[in-house]
Amino acid sequence: MTSGEGDKLCLGNQLCFPLYACAKEVTRKYRKPLARLNLTYTQYVVMMVLWEFGSMTEGALGKKVHLDYSTLAPLLKRLEKTGYIDRTRPDDNERQLVISLTPEGRKLRQKALKVPDEMRGCIDLSEEELIQLKYLLDKALNNMDQEKYN
Repeated sequence: MTSGEGDKLCLGNQLCFPLYACAKEVTRKYRKPLARLNLTYTQYVVMMVLWEFGSMTEGALGKKVHLDYSTLAPLLKRLEKTGYIDRTRPDDNERQLVISLTPEGRKLRQKALKVPDEMRGCIDLSEEELIQLKYLLDKALNNMDQEKYN
């Protein structure tokens, strides 16, 4: 990045643009393997959280996947329509919505195990560079989360 007042708005000097463009391209590369599972990328992320952690409230799920209610709610409705999840309200707190995998949603995990192998190599970096990139992105995201909740 270059310095100077005139360079601040140069697209080539921005960190945000390569992050955005790279995320968009990686997500695009997921389309083909995820189409076989009848999932979008964001639905896949939600399903991974449910496969890992099990049932949880809509709010807890939203925090884990960094989605607000207005984005998450319609996504969950579509996943419910496909038969992968159930959305239920507990008797003791009707304001909460609990998201759970259906038997079909649990079975989908086995098919999804192929996706990471199919995606391996979609970013042309060495194993060490990928580990470093993941570390730095996790660190940046964690720092942003700390700011958001402080």
